[in-house]
Amino acid sequence: RPRRRDMNDTNIRSGWSGTRFGKPKVGANAERRRVTRARDIIAFTEMTGDRNPLHYDEGLASRSIFGRLIVQGGVTSGLLNALVAEDLPGPGTVFLAVEWKFVKAVGVGEEIVARAEVLEVRHDKPICTLATTILNAAGETCLSGTATTYTVELE
Repeated sequence: RPRRRDMNDTNIRSGWSGTRFGKPKVGANAERRRVTRARDIIAFTEMTGDRNPLHYDEGLASRSIFGRLIVQGGVTSGLLNALVAEDLPGPGTVFLAVEWKFVKAVGVGEEIVARAEVLEVRHDKPICTLATTILNAAGETCLSGTATTYTVELE
């Protein structure tokens, strides 16, 4: 008769087995940076249909609270998609849930930095909770919040 194993038994296969980068540690972090471009707005519009004048009408945007053309929020948060799928937790990772606040608009031609830090890691399933932020070149927070991710076995 097989013996019952508990979660401390080293013979139990972790929910992270077979993931490309393995189980991340709490406190692990990563960052990605890029400069936004006018073509990001166009590409996002082609995907979503978002034709908000704040993204296209320079005159109107300059008279708005933002004082310039801004990129769509999805362009800003999209850098976090790349970060979790490529860097931390890594290939095969998708979002299960996000809770983000967009606190400062991002303009065209502005450098942004996406950062993620692992807050929690489940042992039984390849699920993480991450602190996520997007900062501009001045170090101001543009987006902040948390994300829960799932990493698919790729090996």
